[in-house]
Amino acid sequence: MPTAIVTGASSGVGLYTTKALTERGWRVIMACRNIAKTDKAIRETGIARDRALPMHIDLGSLESVHSFIRDFRATGHTLDALVCNAAVYLPLLKEPRRSPEGYEISVATNHLGHFLLALTLLDDLAKSKRSPRLITLGTVTANSEEFGGRIPIPAPADLGELEGLEAGFKDPVAMINGAPFKAGKAYKDSKLCNMIISRELHRRYHDSTGIVFSTLYPGCVADTALFRATPPVFQKVFPWFQKSITGGYVSQALSGERVAQVVADPGFENSGVHWSWGNRQKTGRDAFHQKLSAQANNQARAERLWDLSAQLCAVEAPVFKPASKTEPA
Repeated sequence: MPTAIVTGASSGVGLYTTKALTERGWRVIMACRNIAKTDKAIRETGIARDRALPMHIDLGSLESVHSFIRDFRATGHTLDALVCNAAVYLPLLKEPRRSPEGYEISVATNHLGHFLLALTLLDDLAKSKRSPRLITLGTVTANSEEFGGRIPIPAPADLGELEGLEAGFKDPVAMINGAPFKAGKAYKDSKLCNMIISRELHRRYHDSTGIVFSTLYPGCVADTALFRATPPVFQKVFPWFQKSITGGYVSQALSGERVAQVVADPGFENSGVHWSWGNRQKTGRDAFHQKLSAQANNQARAERLWDLSAQLCAVEAPVFKPASKTEPA
C-alpha cells in the first residue's frame, strides 16, 4: 500500500485529499495540529480508518517538525508522496505573531516548516519503489501569470531582495523583504516561497532522486477553514462572489480530488511544473501547465531564498548520487 503524508489534513483541501487518496488505495499520514479534530473529521467524512493515521505536527515549530519526522520513521512505513498543504492565514493581525523560534508565524508555518519537512524527508521519498512525488499547494494571489492573479489586490506578494531573512527574521523584522508588517501580505509571500522552493527542489534533486516536484492551484476553495480568521461578512460574501460572479469557486471535495490526481494518477509525472485548472471552473476541465510569475522564476533569488531558509531552519541539504531506479507508478 503506497503511503502519503498530507499536512493540514484535518479539514478543507487536506481532508478531502486524504479521502480521495484513501479511495485510491493509499495510506495517508494525516499531519495535523489537533488530533481530536482529525479523528472527528475522519468519522464524519467516512474515510476508511485503516488507511488514515493522524499524527501530530505544528509546522510553526521547527522542533515539532523534527518530532513528527521521528514519529513517522518509527512507524516503519515507506514514503511515496508528501503533500505540503497546511497553511495559516491571519489577515486581521496588527502586530506579528511569532513562532517558538521567533519568526513571523505565517512564513514560519507555511514556508519554513514545510521547507524543513520536505528537505529532511527527501531521503525517505528517494527510497520509494514507485514514482515518488512532492506536491505543494500554491495560490493564485502569489502568481501574476494566472488570470485571477492579475487582478489588482492590496499588498501583493513581493519578496524584495530578502532583506528581512538576511537580517535574521526576528523581532523587530516580520516581513521577508524587511518592510513594515502586513498580515495578508505575509501569507502571500509565504506561498510564493512555496512555489519558488518547489522549483528549486526540482532543479537540485529531480535528476538524482527521480522525485517529481510540482505545485498546483486547484481553484478557489472559498469556504475552507483557511478563512476562519477573516471577518464574518467576508466568510459569507467571498464564497458567493466566487460562485456567482467570477465562476472560480471549487468545492472542497473537488479540490481534494484534484490534489489526489497530481499525487497519484498517471499523466502527472512532469516535474518542475505548476498545475492549474484555470480561473473559470467547468465540469470535466483538465489540468494544464500554468506559467509562474517572474518573481517565482528568478534563479538568483531562488538560490538565496534556499540558503537563507536553510540557515533559519538549521538544516543541511542532503546529497544524492545520480539515480538509476524508479519503476512506473
